[in-house]
Amino acid sequence: MLQVLNHPLITHKLTHMRKKETTTKDFRENLDEIAELMAYEVCRDLPVKPVEIETPMAKTTGYELSREVVIVPILRAGIGLLDGIRRLVPTAKVGFIGMYRNEETLEPVEYFAKFPKNLEEAITMIVDPMLATGGSACDAITAVKNRGAKNIKLVCLVGAPEGVKAVQEAHPDVDIYLAALDEKLNEIGYIVPGLGDAGDRIFGTK
Repeated sequence: MLQVLNHPLITHKLTHMRKKETTTKDFRENLDEIAELMAYEVCRDLPVKPVEIETPMAKTTGYELSREVVIVPILRAGIGLLDGIRRLVPTAKVGFIGMYRNEETLEPVEYFAKFPKNLEEAITMIVDPMLATGGSACDAITAVKNRGAKNIKLVCLVGAPEGVKAVQEAHPDVDIYLAALDEKLNEIGYIVPGLGDAGDRIFGTK
């Protein structure tokens, strides 16, 4: 399933992020806020279980999450989505996978991986601002599957049709959530119109 979250607040904030004159501070803050807004929709179908509680007035039945949530940012840009989602799901555990793109082949290279235990029972959210060629996302999904993850969601800010197609073909069981589906990739593998290199804009490294 592909779901593009066309929410007015998300669109407004994303438009500000796309502007080339937007500062690192504003870019990072808007990304953080969009992550929280997206998390509300991404978490809509999380399973719950009934629990007996007592309010100041009476005993009643409430509901709590019945499965752990694990957030896995793809380093380094994925970190920009982490805090916004954790504010909504503060009990979530966090794993990390480090990947970089070979600028000549455009293929992802894994250099670090660390995950919580018991991924088999968890809802795993892989997060990365950009879904471009889909290479990093596909490899990250494979990495968590190899460690037992079965219920996986891919959460990205901006995606290209090429990246969406690559993930859907390689991992048809994974739900994809985007804030925007853009036009295409350019000749060097960047999303158009996109917003540039998300990692550089988040951390001010360029």
